[in-house]
Amino acid sequence: MSAGPASPSLKLVQLLSAADLPLPAYQTEGAAGLDLLAAVPEHEPLEMQPGAIAAVPTGLKMALPKGHEGQVRARSGLAIKHGITVINGIGTIDEDYRGEVHVGLINLGKKAFAITRGMRIAQLVVCPITRVTIEPVTELDPTPRGLGGFGSTGLTKPNG
Repeated sequence: MSAGPASPSLKLVQLLSAADLPLPAYQTEGAAGLDLLAAVPEHEPLEMQPGAIAAVPTGLKMALPKGHEGQVRARSGLAIKHGITVINGIGTIDEDYRGEVHVGLINLGKKAFAITRGMRIAQLVVCPITRVTIEPVTELDPTPRGLGGFGSTGLTKPNG
């Protein structure tokens, strides 16, 4: 699916370990993420026991557009149905990283789960990055929330 002529380019190298797998793709016109596939050997699924953590190879190297990062996110179906999610919440691929992309997964489910070759294991969302300049100060501007954190705004709707 075409993202339009002004879209930045994501350069991909498909390693021999993934030569027969399709390249990452948006599954619908409105999808935010490209699906990343597992490049585990055909006859050697990766068996993830409950609580297990694994770095699953994708067989891809990439060059992200300048000023962008790759956010590796869980696939909601795997998370909800099987408890398989990205171990660090959202993984970051820096624009200057050139090694093979691996997806850190954890099995939070109650049953073993097999990662098989070509399985869609995560989503890659390419996002612009803003780099900031650090400005040391002695105090911060006040806000109505102030120091309140961790549930300080409540669990119910405002005025409800």
